Amino acid sequence: MKRILLFILTNVLVVAVLGIVASLLGVNRYISGSGLDLSKLLMFALVMGFGGAIISLLISKPMAKWTSGVRIINQPQNADEAWIVETVRQLSEKAGIGMPEVGIFEGDPNAFATGAFKNSALVAVSTGLLQGMTKEEIEAVIGHEIAHVANGDMVTMTLIQGVMNTFVVFLSRVIGYAVDSFLRKGDDRSGPGIGYMITTFVLDIVLGFAAHMVVAWFSRHREYHADAGSAQLLGRKQPMINALARLGGMAPGELPKSVAAMGITGGIGQLFSTHPPIEERIAALQNASA
Repeated sequence: MKRILLFILTNVLVVAVLGIVASLLGVNRYISGSGLDLSKLLMFALVMGFGGAIISLLISKPMAKWTSGVRIINQPQNADEAWIVETVRQLSEKAGIGMPEVGIFEGDPNAFATGAFKNSALVAVSTGLLQGMTKEEIEAVIGHEIAHVANGDMVTMTLIQGVMNTFVVFLSRVIGYAVDSFLRKGDDRSGPGIGYMITTFVLDIVLGFAAHMVVAWFSRHREYHADAGSAQLLGRKQPMINALARLGGMAPGELPKSVAAMGITGGIGQLFSTHPPIEERIAALQNASA
């Protein structure tokens, strides 16, 4: 709940800062003269940036179940499922969080955690991961996902995404109005013109890519913390190192976009990847204090 309140407060403060900066630079007078209401734009940016992000967070668990085909283990059907549930239970207690739902999904090696609240999260592992790893390595991967939950990474990443969305919406429309006003000098028609629509459309895409790079950078940073968190929960770092090394030799399973950042591996391209390279994660663990 504290992180949700932080989420709301941060977005409100971002909008307030944008308004103050616009006033200090005189941008508000310029765009108001061009027919754009700054206060309405700020509210629109807040609703679009905050609203979409918070909705995606609140529905993250049911969406993950649906898109990944997760089967929740309510009653373990065999010894392996009982071991998975018990492992999640023990690591959750060590991490000081409530027992997450535990699930299995069909697919190549991967795992993820999701949920709006750390005491009612979901931890899921793939059949490929269970078949291709030792129990110690699987335990390390589960520890990694539990660390994500305990660190509040789902809310943190949603917060960052919401802030970036707010900036994208605000800046694209301010610049769009400026371009439109320049193109329509001497034109006394009211309302935005084609220059505004084209500029806003293009900037939503361009700035959206830039925002995604920022979000991906934060996601990569959180992966190092989750790796270290797993090592701390297990009491030693070698199981996580072994698990990462094993993953490096496997073809990772693709996760739905909504949970990709909370997976154990994934992403394409260094700037847009939500996860650092496996070898860099192993090196970080090896260089960490025991």
